[in-house]
Amino acid sequence: MRYALYFTPAASDSLTLAGARWLGRNAFNGAPLEQPAVTGFDLPALSALTADPRRYGFHATLKAPFELAEGRSEAELVAEVARFAAAMEGFDIPEVVVDRLGSFFALVPSEECAPLQAFAGEVVRRFEGFRAPLSSADIARRRPDELTGEERQNLVQWGYPYVFDTFRFHMTLTGRVPADIAPAMEEALLRYFAEFHGRPLSISGIALFREPSRGADFTVHSLFPLSSGAANRKIA
Repeated sequence: MRYALYFTPAASDSLTLAGARWLGRNAFNGAPLEQPAVTGFDLPALSALTADPRRYGFHATLKAPFELAEGRSEAELVAEVARFAAAMEGFDIPEVVVDRLGSFFALVPSEECAPLQAFAGEVVRRFEGFRAPLSSADIARRRPDELTGEERQNLVQWGYPYVFDTFRFHMTLTGRVPADIAPAMEEALLRYFAEFHGRPLSISGIALFREPSRGADFTVHSLFPLSSGAANRKIA
């Protein structure tokens, strides 16, 4: 069993529904979904290009998947996430956009958002005591030779290369997209996510995801609202 702390909007949110349909699976109930018709990509091609993010569900990583440390239980983790969420105020990312990160596409903030960086860092620190150390195989899977020195240090110390200064919030929309079809994929994503591109995104909760066995699909165990309501949510 592995767990992860992710951001996702509520199950009924229009972005959640759009992201789930794009990926072809609802992470809240595990149900497969028919993917949309996309100009330039037949359904088998779109399915293959979204296979990696589909297994994880529509989300943004805050604390990457981890096994529980010895002596820790799921019940303790759930209780701690609930306490954490109740003590944290929600906020808005002023603008998110469809963008290419290396060889894949994601919804990302259009510019750095200080409250978001601080929130993500606090999640990493707060739940470190629940994380079992990575195995040598886990470290190898992250291809440490391709990481910077800071990223390798993060991987060893925190279980994930992209934390604190190297963290970049992203809601993954594809796996690796070959360079020759990347422009067509970008056009397709901009059309499909036009309702959300260039708009604010409310960070109003934190989700505990669970993977029952290695390689299985991640599903939402619980979604915990942050303490502030829409009326007094901070604008980042």
